[in-house]
Amino acid sequence: MAMNITQKIIKDHLVSGEMTPGTEIGLRIDQTLTQDATGTLVMQELEAMELDRAKTEASAQYVDHNLIQEDNKNPDDHLFLHSAARRFGLYHSRPGNGVSHPVHMQRLAKPGKTLLGSDSHTCANGCMGMLAMGAGGIDVAMAIAGEPFYVRMPKVWGIKLTGELPDWVSAKDVILELLRRHDVKGGVGKVIEYYGPGLKALSAMDRHVIANMGAELGATGTVFPSDEEVKHFLKGQNREDDWVELTADKGAQYDIDEEINLSELEPLIAKPTSPGNVVPVSEVAGTPIYQSYIGSSANPGYRDFAIAAEIVNGKQIAPGVSYDINPTSRQMLTDLVKESHIASLLQAGGRLHQAGCNGCIGMGQAPASGRNSLRTTPRNFPGRSGTREDSVFLCSPETAAASALTGVITDPRTLEMKYPKVKEPKNPTVDEKLLDEPIPYEEAKQVKLHKGPNIASIPKMDHMPDEIEIPVLLKMGDNISTDEILAGGARVLPYRSNLPEISKFTFEIIDETYYKRGKETVESGGHAIVAGNNYGQGSSREHAALAPRYLGLRVALVKDFARIHWQNLVNFGVLPLTFVNEEDYDLIEQGDVLEASGLKDKIKNENEFEMNVKGKEEKIKVTHALSERQKEIMLKGGIINWVKDRAVTK
Repeated sequence: MAMNITQKIIKDHLVSGEMTPGTEIGLRIDQTLTQDATGTLVMQELEAMELDRAKTEASAQYVDHNLIQEDNKNPDDHLFLHSAARRFGLYHSRPGNGVSHPVHMQRLAKPGKTLLGSDSHTCANGCMGMLAMGAGGIDVAMAIAGEPFYVRMPKVWGIKLTGELPDWVSAKDVILELLRRHDVKGGVGKVIEYYGPGLKALSAMDRHVIANMGAELGATGTVFPSDEEVKHFLKGQNREDDWVELTADKGAQYDIDEEINLSELEPLIAKPTSPGNVVPVSEVAGTPIYQSYIGSSANPGYRDFAIAAEIVNGKQIAPGVSYDINPTSRQMLTDLVKESHIASLLQAGGRLHQAGCNGCIGMGQAPASGRNSLRTTPRNFPGRSGTREDSVFLCSPETAAASALTGVITDPRTLEMKYPKVKEPKNPTVDEKLLDEPIPYEEAKQVKLHKGPNIASIPKMDHMPDEIEIPVLLKMGDNISTDEILAGGARVLPYRSNLPEISKFTFEIIDETYYKRGKETVESGGHAIVAGNNYGQGSSREHAALAPRYLGLRVALVKDFARIHWQNLVNFGVLPLTFVNEEDYDLIEQGDVLEASGLKDKIKNENEFEMNVKGKEEKIKVTHALSERQKEIMLKGGIINWVKDRAVTK
């Protein structure tokens, strides 16, 4: 039978289940990726599992998010991560080496392999012909320990690319076009696979830009073929031997078919406060800006910076505009310096920052309150920039650079200049100095984990009760992101290894009283939250499930969930329920009390059951989508308890 690329990779890695969309499958994972905002918990979980050595072909720990060292917390965690990488046999990318996704692409990504990362934008490495997926940290820890990754078999959404991008239009506009068509839920339950003649003009890094923001569509992953362009990229990284050709079979079918004619695209922009709020740049042209920001994993390539440098070369950015340059890898930064592009950016008034995630996750470069910020980052959820009253637009480097010159949002096609032609370096820099390889096993066994005072062990979680009578502490609307559940940024993320401290920020963007009210429910049986569609979109950070659980969250009842957050809730023993009838959402108010008895049997034997609203006649029909394995996890109170119990019975 003719197969597409996604089906080929899944078939080669299938260890349980059948390739029927919607059913749970188990996949063998070849590589893993962790970063410092999520990796400290992963390393603590590996320690709790008493892992001896990573069982994957390659696992890497990157330090790219929490680089600001304003006190001891971040550097202490950096030391902990370095010691854990040495102890468990992981690659370790040091602070300043760059953002995990482009660095992994440069140094470790291999066509045909599976990659699981505790970062939702791990899907970016699908540009290399990999099945690359984001997941919660505990799922990644399990994969490092040699366990399969369980996910629902996705539909494969084939997107045929034709034509060629016009001047002033680039890869960012391709993914923004897809978001314009389908919004932030369009990819849920799907892997997006690109093919067609339009690929010939897209470099490997262009494909990275497109694959990265598949996460913003809610997709399980994004897959590109491993063709001559991928071979060319690996050759430039002195890794040509890692290349294998991987394309769809002739006559391969897709569950969903779509086409994008690249020649018809125009510059696009996502308005605040969602990546799916996309319009042509011309529609908002003339809007004043405070900041123009180039970089992040969503535009990490050499050309993304070089094109911005050429646009502003010999010119001056507009008065009052902060032109922030956020390099994404030391290798690429070195090449930009060699070709004088950094000089062009600086001479125009640019502000150069270290190679890392930085402002994308709210770690520096925050905009002024209520002022407009143009960013080439992947997300613009409220408060993600580090400023609570932010106004962030997402756009291409061309639009960001053009707008920096004029001081207002500007369609780059209106600039009085020819479109610059940027050539990639013939011999790109290859720099492995800050990527430490795993040390030999005998040496690793002697390594002691370095734990600073900001590292607190994960508390024990109790099992699922058989009866609940719990208040609804929050009722929320659609598209609540993990940034709104638990913010990132320099104020919050330094506590990523300290659950009691980081939990104090839970839901503060929505309701500052939640922490106090939640903590008061812990001893009395916990509480519930109610929300609309796409609850938990965005980051893979498991803190957004773990912190509410620590504060007593037992049930999340919503219209539907984002994939990774749903899995994280299951992993930490929060029962994820959806309304059978969405209109029942209107029957519940904040402060109502939900009741259910015989809950264990209902979870075990019924996918659909009723809950009472205390003092009201209405009964709410709810359902869950737990697999048999996940039912066991839920009844045990989470995957950590489940793993411990399995170890005892073996």
